Amino acid sequence: MTRTPHLTSDGAACCWIPLFALRCETARQPELAALPVALVGSDDTRRVWQVSPLARHAGVKPGMTVSQAIGLCPALKLCEPDPVHYDAQFSRLLAALGQVSPVIEPAELGRVFVGTDGLERLYGSVEQIIEAIKRGTRNAERGTVEESSLACSAFPLPRSAFRVGWGRGKFISWVAATRAKLGDAVIVPVGGEAKFLAAQPLAALPLDSDTYRRLRQLGVRTLGALAALPEEAVVSQFGRAGRLLWRLAAGRIAEPVVGRVAPEPIVAALTFFSPVGERALLVHAIDKLVDRALGDPRRSGWRVQVVRVRAELEHGASWLAEATLKDPSADRERITAPLETLLERSPPAGAVERLVVEFTAFAAGTAELQLFARDAHAAARAGRRRALRTAAQEIKLRLKRSLLYHVIEVQPWSRLPERRYALIDYEP
Repeated sequence: MTRTPHLTSDGAACCWIPLFALRCETARQPELAALPVALVGSDDTRRVWQVSPLARHAGVKPGMTVSQAIGLCPALKLCEPDPVHYDAQFSRLLAALGQVSPVIEPAELGRVFVGTDGLERLYGSVEQIIEAIKRGTRNAERGTVEESSLACSAFPLPRSAFRVGWGRGKFISWVAATRAKLGDAVIVPVGGEAKFLAAQPLAALPLDSDTYRRLRQLGVRTLGALAALPEEAVVSQFGRAGRLLWRLAAGRIAEPVVGRVAPEPIVAALTFFSPVGERALLVHAIDKLVDRALGDPRRSGWRVQVVRVRAELEHGASWLAEATLKDPSADRERITAPLETLLERSPPAGAVERLVVEFTAFAAGTAELQLFARDAHAAARAGRRRALRTAAQEIKLRLKRSLLYHVIEVQPWSRLPERRYALIDYEP
């Protein structure tokens, strides 16, 4: 694995598929399209997660308990979640959009930002770029357009499910996508950000409940009303977060799209002879799989930052858990600890037939490599003596002898470099 620089783009297109997981279910079970459907939550199977328009029309809302939802809509069809399938479909969507632009930033399941800087030379106007994103098109080298429809080969959902917004920065494009109709696009021209945002509701901002309540009490209902207030007055009331909210509402901030580095994941899998439902056995299996993944030669010199566990359950269901380590590590216990917590908090809904551990993101360096960092304070924090002792022992085990030496002065006055210094074996 090598380091890849991040690409950025100020021009942003937000490709959004509302109710992505539910649409994946209806795509593989077309008969559900005519029924009121609710998807059960993967972390809390007692509550509904995503609700179809027919079920919502009957009064069912996300977050309701299953009993409340069935009481409001007796004909409600409940579906068990299949997060592995949703993740696979989302990966296919990212791959399809990656054929249009090299700058892709996934935000959440079903929402992706696409960088558009420089694409005008390939596709033309912004409208043509939007059409390329919607249809998964790209220009061939000869100047012809080669189409690979997202509805067919690349991605199973119809193009009418997509909402696309374009603007300068991710926030503008996201708000534009929320205002677009299904299968349509909203384009915010450069220079027209303030005018477009002025009429948008306050909920378009990333607000916590307390800040939203306080702004509503002050009579602020739209982004234009917030931008009309003096910036310093908003900052005095809400601090640094208030400055960010005011600048977003006024269209003063253009957050660039940051292209993701698509790492080659390290995968370790285990298929059980008979389905396993005991939590202790699953924890033990995860420990062994993490150990196996850490021993992969490609992991050498890299610490794990994101680890995922996915399980194939009986009757075709699945389970998925992902943990991002605040402090990237190559230590098995530190990697498995958050996974065991997730397993305890939301265990699989059935017996596990196949278990897979994936390392999907990495940070350069390990505790041993930190010894040779230029930052002396970082080396000290990494535990120089303990890490060097571990490295020396590992070298001895692999090469049958130590290759670490001390350089000492012997005859510093000598004109011959070979006599000035000598090497002696280093034993930490």
